Amino acid sequence: MTGLLAEGLVARGLDVTLFATLDSETSAHLDGVCPHGYAEDPGMDGRVWEAMHVAHAFSRSAEFDLVHNHLDWLPLAFAEHCRAPLVTTIHGFSGPGILPAYARANSAYVSISDSDRADDLDYVATVHHGIDLAGLPFSPDGGPGLVAFGRVHPDKGTDAAIEIARLSGRPLTICGIVQDERYFMERVAPHVDGEQVIFLGSVGPKQRAEILGGSAALLHPISFDEPFGLSVVESMACGTPVVAYRRGSMPEVVDEGVTGFLVSNAAAAAQAIERIDTIDRAGCRARVEQRFGADRMVTDYLTVYRDIDLGRQGH
Repeated sequence: MTGLLAEGLVARGLDVTLFATLDSETSAHLDGVCPHGYAEDPGMDGRVWEAMHVAHAFSRSAEFDLVHNHLDWLPLAFAEHCRAPLVTTIHGFSGPGILPAYARANSAYVSISDSDRADDLDYVATVHHGIDLAGLPFSPDGGPGLVAFGRVHPDKGTDAAIEIARLSGRPLTICGIVQDERYFMERVAPHVDGEQVIFLGSVGPKQRAEILGGSAALLHPISFDEPFGLSVVESMACGTPVVAYRRGSMPEVVDEGVTGFLVSNAAAAAQAIERIDTIDRAGCRARVEQRFGADRMVTDYLTVYRDIDLGRQGH
């Protein structure tokens, strides 16, 4: 999201500096301290490099009209050292223990869905994520199988997706990193047979679009309050409707009967699969182009920036 936003702002003529790993590709000015992603290098301590990254960005903050934070709570702990107005997009809360950093920081807050808001914080806007539609080509025909896309974890309901596929009598392809090894071994792996249940692990952008576009529906039977659900929008962009549990942001993201169906359990999901052909795949794509394109996201953030600047001038 940060990369897409930076590209879109540059395209609108803004002077943007992206603070990121130094191997990042961007049209903005690139700055940072970390040579590459620390998750790729076991010799690097992410806590240390994130702290140095924040310190470096804030040391330059007086050069900018506004600093936009996408890095969770850590920059907020040092927000008093930021010499420009600070806006923070909250990409979900990792737990209630981080809330003091938000409550005490001098930052404007943006939520990624209306459902993902803390009662004790004031927000200037909700800005839904935008996606690169060019990287997710429309697939008019789909296919007979179902897909579950995202980290393999109880929160994402991977085992529930397997049960829905079984009730539907359709094959299921599972894509995503294994975030909970025990859960995978006990609840997912025993069902993987390479035919009815296929596990591909993490897949790249090209394969992601092919798998999503070649499916009849994306299953999203979450057991937590999903802050947004990027794979849901990516699937709909390919023309593939979504069957999701009615939790978190799903009622905001999925348009009932237009881009998918919202249900409460596996049996209801299987019944929705029986009606999946009533969803117009072209209409699915059109709704995403209208609601979730990157250009719309850039426009929304420009409005946020202007409102913050006007508020500052007003004081």
